[in-house]
Amino acid sequence: MVYPKDVLNRLKWTKGESLDDAMVWYVHRGAPGDLAAVSGDRIVSLGKGFFESDDATIPYHRISMIEYRGKVIFEKKKARRKRKKR
Repeated sequence: MVYPKDVLNRLKWTKGESLDDAMVWYVHRGAPGDLAAVSGDRIVSLGKGFFESDDATIPYHRISMIEYRGKVIFEKKKARRKRKKR
């Protein structure tokens, strides 16, 4: 399984790639469609359970999609609920 934290760390630390070229979409209650985005060039730090932008702290579990240079490189799959047998 690929985690958004790993994807962001790869972009930050891999030669030839740049966090600045990423767009991170995350769940933000109250925003249109409950989604908001932050450009990678606004990400200040990558913490253990969250990342910080210049104006917010966002937990990794809220990330729904990461685009890099116009291509989707991470997309959260919707959880399936198990049906109870009767």
